[in-house]
Amino acid sequence: MKTFIYFFKKQSVLCIAFIVAVISAFFVPPDSGYIGYINFSTLILLFCLMGAVAGLNSCGVFGRLSDFLIRKCSNLRAVVFALMNVCFFSSMLITNDVALITFVPVTVMIFKSLKLKSNAPLICAVIIETASANLGSMMLPTGNPQNIFLCSQYGITPPELVKTLLPFGIISYILLSVSILMIPKISCGVTQEKSERSDYSMKKVVLCSAIFIISLLTVAGILNEYICLAVSLVLILACDFRLLSKIDYGLLLTFVFFFIFTGNIGCIDAVSEFLSNIVSGNELAVSVLSSQIISNVPASVLLSTFTDNAKLLLIGTNLGGLGTPVASLASLISYRLYASDKDSASGKYMAIFMLYNIAFLALLCISAFIIL
Repeated sequence: MKTFIYFFKKQSVLCIAFIVAVISAFFVPPDSGYIGYINFSTLILLFCLMGAVAGLNSCGVFGRLSDFLIRKCSNLRAVVFALMNVCFFSSMLITNDVALITFVPVTVMIFKSLKLKSNAPLICAVIIETASANLGSMMLPTGNPQNIFLCSQYGITPPELVKTLLPFGIISYILLSVSILMIPKISCGVTQEKSERSDYSMKKVVLCSAIFIISLLTVAGILNEYICLAVSLVLILACDFRLLSKIDYGLLLTFVFFFIFTGNIGCIDAVSEFLSNIVSGNELAVSVLSSQIISNVPASVLLSTFTDNAKLLLIGTNLGGLGTPVASLASLISYRLYASDKDSASGKYMAIFMLYNIAFLALLCISAFIIL
């Protein structure tokens, strides 16, 4: 029993995803259609990116990056502000998932090197970066999957998307900048210890960087995801086969279970009928609320069947990425990266995450109703 409780605490999101997938299976019995629910492209990209990040981390790249940030920034708050900006702007091009996979490990490493008595500052920093990636990614079609889908579905051009979401991007950036005050102004130079560099390998850096670049090309639609997987596996084996054991397979399973859950939800006639009755005229509210339950990407796909109001659906599903941990699957990535550390406090993380995200979501929704 103790083992089960410990596993649930460390893998709470995975367990919840499994439970809701099983419950949904009672309404839609398993069949061959389940395979169609799973977005293999997302899983492949996550696998490849986690392999690349694990390799770069093992040879000290993130340690060097954390050293660089600490040398350039006068205090911890300045470090987190720099990381917030990097996540916000880079996510527009490399997606919120990639931004978090890349920079959350750097954040964890910086805070661990400072040996703070409380883990609250690290939790706040990861949550701020998560919100930065989710909100920054809405500014361009390449930032997240729902933008790509909605632009294709409704014929929205990139300038139209930017015009629609720019006011919310500006408000989001201001709120994020203010939230940096949650981070203490602790001097980094006094307590920082230089990262371990004995395992540095130029060969590993080059090969893992190649995996990273190939993954980005796949995100951009230049490479096929299966080619990306094949090449990445060859490079991982050539680099260090032990990297395969450092990939977070629990996160991949979490995504699979959520794909099954959301796929089943869309097949339940009562749910579809209910949505068709409430969506028209309430696109913003319904898309925000449904994102909290089934995530904003599946919500955009599901709700697009019931409305022609692309603008409100675009705003609602992007703002709806805030809120619950499942509102944006990118939020699950940052949580898993944080929770994988042996000193993590998952319950505390979730409590602060919910308070922070609900406050942000409320402010942005109020702004949306005023602007619109």
